[in-house]
Amino acid sequence: MANKVMIVGTGNVGMSYGYALVHQRTSVNELVLVDINTEDAEGEAIDLRDTLAVSPSYLKIRSGSYADAGDCDMVVITAGVPQKPGETRMDLLKKNAAIFKDMIGQIMAAGFDGIFLIVSNPMDVLTYLTWRYSGLPPERVIGSGTVLDSARLRFRLSQRLQVHPKNIHAYQVGEHGDTEFAIWSSANVGCQPIVDLIEKSELDEIEDFARKEAYTIIEKKGATYYGIGSCMAMITNCILNDERRILPVSNYDEMSNTYNGYPAVVGRHGIVRRIGLKLNAEEQSKFEKSISALQEAIKEAEG
Repeated sequence: MANKVMIVGTGNVGMSYGYALVHQRTSVNELVLVDINTEDAEGEAIDLRDTLAVSPSYLKIRSGSYADAGDCDMVVITAGVPQKPGETRMDLLKKNAAIFKDMIGQIMAAGFDGIFLIVSNPMDVLTYLTWRYSGLPPERVIGSGTVLDSARLRFRLSQRLQVHPKNIHAYQVGEHGDTEFAIWSSANVGCQPIVDLIEKSELDEIEDFARKEAYTIIEKKGATYYGIGSCMAMITNCILNDERRILPVSNYDEMSNTYNGYPAVVGRHGIVRRIGLKLNAEEQSKFEKSISALQEAIKEAEG
């Protein structure tokens, strides 16, 4: 396999992802950078190439265009217009939906037959639209989902419980946004239920922290990109290595006809299967609320 990846969008998120790939062991052999600002894409490619003599991986890095997508294994989209002051979330969605329709059309016209990984916001809805615009099977269109949100949740729990975050098994799920929530009923550390270790009032605070931390970062520095860049690199390596890890990526939910963040087995061909978790009554209610928000957003975008 060529393990060729295209990054569409060379802003902070796209290039944090590219930097994360270069500075770890990765299965990516070739990286193509595409942006509406072709000079920026070329400059970023040159800058990344300058790290190769000292980085743990060696790969081909260059700028390109949508025409290079034909033999790519993955196309990772971070591009989109930012939200302006006074602009609603739906205004932003409609603008990005139009951009995505043109973008996906050009990528598919180049003969792309790999896996899309969508990161641009509103991510779940744009992932759904990418599936519709591309005509690819739903398992080969994936969003970054609540992977970053779950990483924030696990880190906060690790601080509270004084154990490594990798030993925390807990997920934020649903919309990547204000209606996401934690599945506490199955969360555990060392096979111990977390609900037995931490009071519900404190768990509610931790869940709220994971949901809102992005706002704190944006208020302080204007944008978030290191965390999501590292999560994207992890998802990419999981796919290309056929690791079959369980990740809360945004994947297609046939029952609701939406894409939402939910644990799924991820491998070389995309989504292997969605995990059938048993939610308690409170969690089920929160999930239905999150799904309703996504369905309404999809309806507005398609309208």
